[in-house]
Amino acid sequence: MHVLVLGAGVVGLSTAHLLAAEGWRVTVLDAEPSPGRGASFANGGQLSYSYVAPFAGPGVLRKVPSWLMDPDGPLRLRPEADPHQWKWLLRFIRACNADTAEQTTRRLLLLSYLSRDLMRETVALPDLDFDFTRAGKLVVQPDEGGMAGARRQMELQARLGSEQRALSREECLEAEPALRHIAHRIAGGILTESEEAGDARRFSEALAERLTRGNAAVTLRLGARIRQIIRADGRIRAVATEEGPIEADHFVVALGNGARPLLRPLGLDLPIYPLKGYSLTLDVVDESEAPRLSVTDSAAKVVYARLGKRLRVAGMADLVGHDRRIEESRLTTLLRQARATFPGASDWGEIRPWAGLRPSTPTGLPILGPTLAAPNLWLNLGHGSLGFTLAMGSAAVVAAMMVGRPAPIPTDGFTLP
Repeated sequence: MHVLVLGAGVVGLSTAHLLAAEGWRVTVLDAEPSPGRGASFANGGQLSYSYVAPFAGPGVLRKVPSWLMDPDGPLRLRPEADPHQWKWLLRFIRACNADTAEQTTRRLLLLSYLSRDLMRETVALPDLDFDFTRAGKLVVQPDEGGMAGARRQMELQARLGSEQRALSREECLEAEPALRHIAHRIAGGILTESEEAGDARRFSEALAERLTRGNAAVTLRLGARIRQIIRADGRIRAVATEEGPIEADHFVVALGNGARPLLRPLGLDLPIYPLKGYSLTLDVVDESEAPRLSVTDSAAKVVYARLGKRLRVAGMADLVGHDRRIEESRLTTLLRQARATFPGASDWGEIRPWAGLRPSTPTGLPILGPTLAAPNLWLNLGHGSLGFTLAMGSAAVVAAMMVGRPAPIPTDGFTLP
């Protein structure tokens, strides 16, 4: 069987990796000149298998007005004359309740644990260097209300297999001394010692190199712009590119936000919308001042991850359409928050900013599996901010369906209705 995987980000390449292991001939197609250039390029870097609670939570809606009024807030909305934006927002609002959030969390945890196990197998492969570390993750809370909610989430996740500890302020500082500069606004935190981190772009590049090295069954066709998907007699026959059509037996779409306009002519209106996020990548100049753990500041909604001698800082969720421009005000906010938290970690000279568009569904569940448009068309997209975390598990679910095996986890909620 020959499969054409559309998308050379972390999700697409993980899919290619597992399908190649099944003995399939795989072609990976992407318009970018190298792997991992989209949402994988400079994401938060955290592999947060135990922190998959959806953005659409029961307490989010009451916080939205204050976030939108605050110029430094983690959320920004730019209303557009786009019916899809409003339709997505309405679905998001409907998902902001305790029952839906708990059900989504349960489903995402099953997928993330599967992904964790497969990633650990993949990390053990030789020549796969992407600044991987298993240092653990600490989520700090600003007040007792935040800690109460975090403990409830921890109890839910404990019933599903997570091993976490609630820490006092003093215990947080003992676990991560570099947080001492913001000790006054830490009430406590949740520590997950098994969590991991890595550079998603470097992972994509290394996996692509490993897949194609001496392996004629796997081909990367980069820099090839996709024009349309060609359907005839109820099946997908080829993908038209600027270089001509590419035929295959099966097709997996892992293009994130790029999937929606490509699939609409086939009658598929995907419920995904871009949530714009920002990141900074800094050189660490003082190991004692930089965090050893991955850290999430829950009040500011900012994450920090060590990537070798670098520190990745990421945050924000802006609903501004497909605008990839780096807004100076948002960059300034993120930089100020990072400098206040770890002032001595870097010399703050070269900050290497980036903005990317996370392909997000209203509930936070990715879309995996078959479509009614054609029996040989498959989807693996809509992972939001969890693409790196869920990539291997999502690939395993889709690959199992494609080869005719039962999926390794229940697929309720993940497939298109």
